[in-house]
Amino acid sequence: METRRITVLSAGLGVPSSSRLLADQLAASAKRQLGEAGYDAQVEVIELRELAVDIANNFVTGYAGPRLAEVIAGVEQSDGIIAVSPVFSASYSGLFKSFIDVLDPKSLDGKAVLMGATGGTDRHQMVLDYAMRPLFSYLRTRMTQTSVFAGPQDWGNDDGGSPLSARVDRAAGELVQLLSGAQPRRKADPMESLPFEQLLAGITAGR
Repeated sequence: METRRITVLSAGLGVPSSSRLLADQLAASAKRQLGEAGYDAQVEVIELRELAVDIANNFVTGYAGPRLAEVIAGVEQSDGIIAVSPVFSASYSGLFKSFIDVLDPKSLDGKAVLMGATGGTDRHQMVLDYAMRPLFSYLRTRMTQTSVFAGPQDWGNDDGGSPLSARVDRAAGELVQLLSGAQPRRKADPMESLPFEQLLAGITAGR
């Protein structure tokens, strides 16, 4: 069974946060649908608020601390990204953008991305098309056509048949389609053991 790695980035600031709630729903739907498609889904959820100090230090020192370096490596090794940010001043949060800025700009090239956003009013939902989509387009990612915005009216319905649930399943299904079949080569895990044939090929190529 082939494996698909998904990194979930939640930029919510509260505990709990609506951004994390939306991120969890998107991740659960994607994992379920990947399983139905015959893939083993490995999902890692990252709370960016827990990395805020490390991200700030990285800007000042140019050095990523151990935990931040581990998260960056996980993003680089993933096949897909689920990115959810709260809306501040009609755009994604500064914390979210700061994390994206510490990544190698080429590290997201070709990765499948599902975007989500949360806000206090539906007027903020355009942030997905006017802020987040251009950002991930610049980073040369493959984005789902459907992105998901969740406002106050979307919470509190637990019957699984809410409009939010339908949007979540649709967007996650599109992510699964992007993750199906051959994928762009992901950056190798530095701790991953390579087959002898690959090691030998690398040595031969370096001569």
